[in-house]
Amino acid sequence: MHEDERTRPPAQGAAQQVTPDWTDALGRVREHSPFLSALLERESDLADLLAQGQGAAALDAAKNAGEGAADLGVALRRQRRALALVLATGDLAGAFSLPFVTGELSQFASRALDAAMREAVRHRVPDSETIGMTGLALGKHGACELNFSSDIDPIILYDPDLIPRRPRDEPGEAAQIATRRIVQTLSANTEEGYVFRVDLRLRPASEVSPLAIPIEAALTHYESSALAWERAAFIRARAVAGDIAAGAAFLEAIRPFIWRKSLDFGAIDEIGRLVTRIRDSHQGATVPGPDFDVKRGRGGIREIEFFAQTHQLIHGGRNPSLRVRGTRAALNALCDAAIIRAEDATALGNSYDQLRIVEHRLQMVQDRQTHALPASAAAIDNVAQLDGYADGAALIEHICNITAPVRERFDALVNTHTGPQPPRADPAGKAPDLAQSHLAALGFADAEMLSARIEKWKGGAIRALRSDSAREAFAAIQPQLLEALASAPEPERALNRWEKMLARLPSAINVFRLLEARPALLETLARILALAPGLADALGQRGDLLDTLIDRSAYDLPPDAEQLTHLFAGGGNRNLLRSDYEAMLDRVRRKVGDLRFELGVQLLDNAHDPLAVAAGLSRMAEAAIRVLADATAEEFALAHGRIEGSGLVVLGMGRMGGAVMTHASDLDLVYLFTGDSESQSDGRRPLGATQYFNRLAQRTSAALSVPTAEGRLFEVDTRLRPSGMQGLLAVSTDSFLRYQREAAWTWEHMALIRARVLHAPDGAGDMIDTGIQDVLRIARDPGILQHAILAMRAEISAHKPPSGALDVKLMRGGLVDLEFLVHFLQLRDGLFLTPDLGCAVRMLIEAGMVPPALHDAHDLLTRALVTMRLVAPDAAVPAPAARGIMAHACRQADWPALLVAIEDARAAVAQAWQEVFSERLDIKS
Repeated sequence: MHEDERTRPPAQGAAQQVTPDWTDALGRVREHSPFLSALLERESDLADLLAQGQGAAALDAAKNAGEGAADLGVALRRQRRALALVLATGDLAGAFSLPFVTGELSQFASRALDAAMREAVRHRVPDSETIGMTGLALGKHGACELNFSSDIDPIILYDPDLIPRRPRDEPGEAAQIATRRIVQTLSANTEEGYVFRVDLRLRPASEVSPLAIPIEAALTHYESSALAWERAAFIRARAVAGDIAAGAAFLEAIRPFIWRKSLDFGAIDEIGRLVTRIRDSHQGATVPGPDFDVKRGRGGIREIEFFAQTHQLIHGGRNPSLRVRGTRAALNALCDAAIIRAEDATALGNSYDQLRIVEHRLQMVQDRQTHALPASAAAIDNVAQLDGYADGAALIEHICNITAPVRERFDALVNTHTGPQPPRADPAGKAPDLAQSHLAALGFADAEMLSARIEKWKGGAIRALRSDSAREAFAAIQPQLLEALASAPEPERALNRWEKMLARLPSAINVFRLLEARPALLETLARILALAPGLADALGQRGDLLDTLIDRSAYDLPPDAEQLTHLFAGGGNRNLLRSDYEAMLDRVRRKVGDLRFELGVQLLDNAHDPLAVAAGLSRMAEAAIRVLADATAEEFALAHGRIEGSGLVVLGMGRMGGAVMTHASDLDLVYLFTGDSESQSDGRRPLGATQYFNRLAQRTSAALSVPTAEGRLFEVDTRLRPSGMQGLLAVSTDSFLRYQREAAWTWEHMALIRARVLHAPDGAGDMIDTGIQDVLRIARDPGILQHAILAMRAEISAHKPPSGALDVKLMRGGLVDLEFLVHFLQLRDGLFLTPDLGCAVRMLIEAGMVPPALHDAHDLLTRALVTMRLVAPDAAVPAPAARGIMAHACRQADWPALLVAIEDARAAVAQAWQEVFSERLDIKS
């Protein structure tokens, strides 16, 4: 027996046999299938093989049936006829399982579409390749579940810059000509028959769009205006023809459209409408009997598919294990994830298989794409006897038994997702309970203007509110939302930022549904909008960030950098670990975005000390650097190989090195490499070590900074490298340390104190740390050192004055002065050389080198900076509500107390400055 010939599981019906019975199957074919019987006469060689029970040989012969044909169309038609005969007979004999049959049909469809696409392109441009033109399989073809007489529903995409074309052809013209030829090659019914009927109506905006769609236009459609049914369609999509890599890249690009990362409340609402339409649209028999449709009828195939896809859409964004194409595979995955019960997965899976078998029998009779039982009793008897039943009554009883459990479970799904609906909006989208008097009662200053403004949002000014479903969803939360905004610390500011956030979101239905389901989030949202412009901007990019606040874990500090590195790299999920480089960039951006948002809310709510939040932000950045540096190195090595005994080193400097990052911090990085600078990589495009690691460093910076579909990650600043902007981006560790010993300026040694190895080959970190410590301990003339440091501080004061009244970093007596003071003492004495400024201050206090007041001064000023970067990023005096946030974060009773504490801290720094440098600081100006 052929290795793929498997006996399908026993089920009701005489056709299900453990041992294949080819003789009985051929008898039923001749008696009950005019189509297959005619093929037996036409394909006599295959008929002989089947009669001998040689299913594997017959299948191999069928796949080669088109050899020597005059053209591709003839070859494909002969293959299709032969495969239809062999697969149908093997199915009826019990030799080929249902997955095997549908898989073989689907593979042939992919081969046929690919061959037709290549022939169509070469017909106009001989010897060309199908780069820039791709075919996506959707529906049962995409899931490898094609039925016996199925259409195929491809989407044809092309890249105008790459598609082969004649010199005078426009790209679009070339694509349409090729697509029409593809359809003709596959669909035309000639004396040889047909290959597949081709239905292109699943393409974007099929009623007005051309047959082939530019890739960018398709991306725009799916990112902005696609519907819920299109998401369901793409669950099963595969790239199968032409430029497979381009098709796969397209599917990867629209993955966020299909798999929403948040629990999709918007999808739940759409599901309610879809299931109602499905039930209402079918006008055939409602119970098994004449004219009953096993696909569209109650308890039929479509209900099982929709049951699985509904749960996939809702939960698949957060659980990648659910992103499978086949219906049975989806049911099993849902069961494994404890989303549906095991008995439901088993019942629906068994019913699905049996309904598909009945569907095949219906189509085998005359090769018609039918899914309905015939109208006459005699015709039903014929189908039943083809399947091995005594008569039609036995077949109908079987269908009753397999549709009943489907109806029961699909009814439960419908009832779950079509409960009471929110008050419907009128055509203008106006909420039924909105009135100017209500707005005035909430305390809004100009209720008339606000009412008109809200109506303008729903009148088309806001893209996210242009659909009826979006306006209905907004109407459901509008009263509670306005109450929350009115109760916010800064109502007008919160309202303005809500409008800005709404205007930036491509779709907001899911945000509205989440707020409806979790009304407690409204108060948190209003506080964010009123007090934290950076977090409000983040919500404008990703409304699903609100999902991170659903449970109390959002108020936990991040774990250590090792655990975060594991999480960002995929957390042990094999599917994620195998994903491509672009997927890694997006995943890290999402994870960092989630954590950054959570830490911002923690600051707003005073859940943790800002010093702990700053450390958490630093651990988060360190993990992102590690993961993306590794991923970039792996990607780079694909083209250029590796250099034996060498590796990239990433040093964190400034706040990154000191592990006290804020929400506005850049990454100050220096790149080094270990090993011999004269060595060369071993890849297919080898590079010398210096060029290799400079290009790798450049790629790593891009991985950390370039915006992707998931937004921006960090700004990267590499100006602290040797020789600044004029120097190489990456130098060898030996060159770096030699430069630091022999040529570096005093300010570079000050910066070096905050250096910390974030990423390095095994063993290199300790060596670099030792080399840095040796440089920092070099004996220095105290007078020359002091002169250099004071001159540098004066230069900063002259060219970079404080940006606002609360610039606790740059104002005299602020954090820069404290850093300069501490770094002077560290370099002068070669002691306490830690990148942690707070730790260094404590060590200096214990050694009696600075007054104890500097400890509280450091902590207060750092807390103020971390909080200010969130609520007052311009360093101006914040709004009254934000002042309270800052005061509490800095462990002060109120705003006046905070201002006094800041002045006391500055005075403590000024006093220590005068004691160490014999120079008075003017902290009053």
